[in-house]
Amino acid sequence: MMTWHWRLEDSSGSPLDPAAVGVEVPKSENQGDAESWLGENWRDLLDRGVATVTLFEEDRKVYGMGLAAE
Repeated sequence: MMTWHWRLEDSSGSPLDPAAVGVEVPKSENQGDAESWLGENWRDLLDRGVATVTLFEEDRKVYGMGLAAE
């Protein structure tokens, strides 16, 4: 079974350790569940210094996005 997960990144695009910012990023069984988790948690992530996130299916990058409103 494929797993989907988010990589958390700082404002320079460098990966952040989820534990270092105090969050646990779940592995999801499908893209919809992964996106739902982000939809519920993006404000908290932004408050904790996460600037961008990248969605992966296993090791394949699907897309990335910024959390802050322009």
